[in-house]
Formats: sequence, C-alpha cells, structure tokens
Amino acid sequence: MSATPKPLTARERARIEFTRDIKEAARRQLAEHGPDGLSLRGVARDIGLVSASALYRYFPGRDALLTALITDSYDSLGDAADAAVAAAAGRDPGERWLALCHAVRDWAVARPHEYALIYGSPVPGYAAPADTTGPGTRLPFLIGGLFAEAAAAGGWRPGPAPAAPEDARQALQPLLARLPWEAPADLVVAGLSAWTYLCGAVSFEVFGHRSAIVTEPRAYFDHEIRRIGTLLGILPAPAA
Repeated sequence: MSATPKPLTARERARIEFTRDIKEAARRQLAEHGPDGLSLRGVARDIGLVSASALYRYFPGRDALLTALITDSYDSLGDAADAAVAAAAGRDPGERWLALCHAVRDWAVARPHEYALIYGSPVPGYAAPADTTGPGTRLPFLIGGLFAEAAAAGGWRPGPAPAAPEDARQALQPLLARLPWEAPADLVVAGLSAWTYLCGAVSFEVFGHRSAIVTEPRAYFDHEIRRIGTLLGILPAPAA
C-alpha cells in the first residue's frame, strides 16, 4: 500500500499558483509577440508586479522560462495523443494512428502559439537543454510504438519502397539506441516518416500555408493521414 501524500504547505501551494500565473502570462506574451518578444519584465508587468526581480526566484532568466513552456507544450501535446490512443484501445494500430493524428491536429489548431513554440522556427539565441528531450520524443515514440505493434501482429504492409541503405541505417543509430523496443531500420524509417508527414501537414494548416487552397481543412486532413498511413503500411490498401 502506498503512503498517503504529505499535504502541501501554504507556501508550497502559493509557489505552485504563482508559477502557474507566470506561465499563463508568458503564454499570452507568446500569442501577442512570439517567442522573440518573451521577457521576464513583460511577464512581471502582465501579472501586476513593479519589477521582474521576484520572478528570478522561480525562473533565473528568459531561457529557463522558455524551457518550462516548451516542456509543458510537449507534455500537453503528448497527453492529448496518449488520451486519443487510449480511447481507441481495442482497435487496430491503424485506427489508433488516425485517432492520434486528429488529436495532434485538434491540439495544434486550438493552441497555435504553443504548437509554433515546439514545431515552428527555432528561437534565436536559445538552445533547448536536454530536459526537453524526453517530453519532445513522446509523440514520435508513441507513433513508432503503433508501427511496431502493427508489425508484430502482421499488420504492417508497406508499399514498394527502397530499403534503407547502410548510411541511412548508420544515421539512425542514435535513435535506434534509445528505442524501448527492437525494430528493423525500415520500420523505424516508416514511423519517423509518419511523424514527419503528420507534423508537416499540421504545420501547413496552422501556419496558413494552404488556407487559400483547402476550404475544408479537417476533411482534407482526414484523407491526408489515411493516405499517409496507407503508403507507410499501417493502414490496409483500399480494395481494388
């Protein structure tokens, strides 16, 4: 039996609430000015502080605050994807791939500035620390797990494609070493391509690159991810 968690002190609760206020103000700054315009001074002003000095006890600088926002966004997106896959439990991996894709799109459309923070242009002068790697790999590992599950069940049926050459396999070694399962390089390439194509499709919509040529974005997206899933072998090809 697990021990009962120790109740938070008033100071601990206040710190949690103030940290939340800081992050909410920072997200408003992101929406209005983008990552380049994020500053502790602006956040302090937004939450009614005379100076930013009080914030340094919570975040030692802009980069620390930016890292917290990035981590939160990755985790929020990962939670949405996880929930969609869990809600489709019992269905085959291809159907869960579709559920995951729609959850990613819905999250990004509802939170475009947070999506831009993690999948948009790099923030000048900012280098993401290793702390963001775990949250940042949740989505691709979840996708890869679906492809691995499909392959294990005999349901991965990729179309004609060149096998990964040796130099490509060597390029994948850092990823292969981190996978929680063993998988052939071609399967890993398929999962990595699925993540790339999914985020590419979402990015084109969120950043308005095809707003003038796609009038029903959700319907088109649904067709697009089905097509991608079929080409990469996690969905069966339609009957002739």
